Amino acid sequence: MVIDINGVSWDRGDKTILREIDWEVQEGEHWCLLGLNGSGKTTLLNMINGYIWPTAGQMAVLGKKFGEFDLRELRKSIGWVSTSLQQKLHGSETAFKIVLSGKFATIGLYDHADEADSQKAEALMRSLGCAALMQRTYDTLSQGERQRVLIARALMASPKLLILDEPCTGLDVFAREQLLYMISSVAEQEQAPTIIYVTHHVEEILPCFSKTLLIKDGTVFAASSTNDVLKTDTMSAFFGVPVRMELHDGRNWLTVKESLWK
Repeated sequence: MVIDINGVSWDRGDKTILREIDWEVQEGEHWCLLGLNGSGKTTLLNMINGYIWPTAGQMAVLGKKFGEFDLRELRKSIGWVSTSLQQKLHGSETAFKIVLSGKFATIGLYDHADEADSQKAEALMRSLGCAALMQRTYDTLSQGERQRVLIARALMASPKLLILDEPCTGLDVFAREQLLYMISSVAEQEQAPTIIYVTHHVEEILPCFSKTLLIKDGTVFAASSTNDVLKTDTMSAFFGVPVRMELHDGRNWLTVKESLWK
């Protein structure tokens, strides 16, 4: 079991942010975590990474039960790509060194990287289509280029779990599709980590994400196969407005029904 969450709640002061969450992710599964802003997605991710502790319930990640394992060690097996990470990186660092730093999970490269590490970093950057960026400084990269570099960085430590937290934020439609194609290629690799893809855009859910968790107001609205979840009736109830779901080329597209605006 990669993620095993049972009856987990989290309170901040007198407000409940997550309420009785149940979620199981098996090894080899790729999930999409879908929810609107403020639904509790970020809180759940922080909990999975061991940065906050459940107020109630039990959870285990990568077979390590919270309360019985050093969560700092657990994080070494989790790759997390997020906007908050982007803001922490040094803009003057080269893309190559940023990827190398993923081996040590540090902001900046302070540890010695051997030749094998360098070869792995270069191979990852080539496989993700960003080899030409190796000597470019991070502050000169476009948003799409930065995301590719961050995913390469996350893969440097050969994580068992890879969390992509809204990686397409700020991308134009062409950069978004390029990044999604690259993510799909990572998911299809034989030794791919389990991937959790976080978004609030239905059209970003690729066919490789065969499971989808819908989270709404801090609770699990649905958790099942993507084909079962992304139905017109289910998504209309989830968003609270009438929508239409249509399948094109293996991906689902959402349209808000015109009657809503009349």
